[in-house]
Amino acid sequence: MRLREKSGIITGASSGIGEAAARLFVQEGGRVVISARRGDRLEALAEDLGRDRVCCVVGDVADEAVHKRLVDVCLAEFGALDFAFNNAGMVGPGVPLVETTVTDWQTVMSTNLTSCYFAAKYQLPAMTEASKGSIVFTSSFVGHTVGLPGMAAYAASKAGINGLVQVLAAEVGANGVRVNALLPGGTLTEMAGDDEGFHEFVRGLHALKRIADPEEIARAALFLCSDEASFVTGSAMLADGGNSICKT
Repeated sequence: MRLREKSGIITGASSGIGEAAARLFVQEGGRVVISARRGDRLEALAEDLGRDRVCCVVGDVADEAVHKRLVDVCLAEFGALDFAFNNAGMVGPGVPLVETTVTDWQTVMSTNLTSCYFAAKYQLPAMTEASKGSIVFTSSFVGHTVGLPGMAAYAASKAGINGLVQVLAAEVGANGVRVNALLPGGTLTEMAGDDEGFHEFVRGLHALKRIADPEEIARAALFLCSDEASFVTGSAMLADGGNSICKT
């Protein structure tokens, strides 16, 4: 029960890593405000996990107002904001940079990076006032140790998260707040699609020669959000199945 009597926020919770994290965090005693754009999925998840443990906020993480509402709801319903797993994101168009439109570039940046600014803007004051808390942002090995063709906007946004984490950790560490990035490897989510040929290629990029189950990444997020990671801050923690070190 690593999150007993703790409450927090999970974005991107309608599927994949976010949904797995919601299930795991509640199982570990936590109370969560879950968010995503697909309200029907959020409501079904909340019903499954228990309305006494889960609240829903439907919205797009690119919208600043959503982040304020997430914090407000968490404080109103559960009385504290102990952790935040800012997990929502997108891949983008998957084309070379010269074919990437300004609109596509800005959409990826808004969803993946500017959303993290909004999240921190509202989450940090609640945590610093309480002199405790853990914020985790989902980043990626792409833009950190690996560059993949067609993913310029994605890589730039995720690299930006890693830099943001370092600065925030330095700014709020003395207030008892930890800030970290979680860098998953290939994970079997809806974003990975259903092309088995692509999955085989991705498996080969990893030292473990497989793709992660979403719960495996959720467990890494649980560690960072829990007191077990009490001396971990400012890190870009890889949970990438050895992708970053694999050359075979």
